[in-house]
Amino acid sequence: MPPKILTMPQASDWKRVLETGMQFTELRRSQARAIVADLVSQGHLAREQMASAVDEVVEMSRRRSEELRKMVQKEVQRQLGSLGLATKADIAALERRLTRANREAKKSGPAKTSGPSKKPSSKKAAPKSAKAG
Repeated sequence: MPPKILTMPQASDWKRVLETGMQFTELRRSQARAIVADLVSQGHLAREQMASAVDEVVEMSRRRSEELRKMVQKEVQRQLGSLGLATKADIAALERRLTRANREAKKSGPAKTSGPSKKPSSKKAAPKSAKAG
């Protein structure tokens, strides 16, 4: 049996996963107000605490969303790293090395070639005429 080849999910699949995760973490202020209003109606919160509780729920939601974003970003970086792809940092380091090498080459002058250089002749040899005999 040939080894199973794993493929990356399509972009739309990733978006759906992220959107689903965000639904669990990111609340709009109106949703937070509804949650807090339920808590007030159940007697778990005093009405005077409602505004601060809404702010707290929204902030907690924002933090969870940020944690999810960081977790996904870290996993994507890990997956890309396992593929051996060059990162922006790798490319930037390579560009710095090339720039440095070019500067050093210009400082040391033109490279010397071994032996005299021969230019190809621009004249073509005249065709030999056949002797009629």
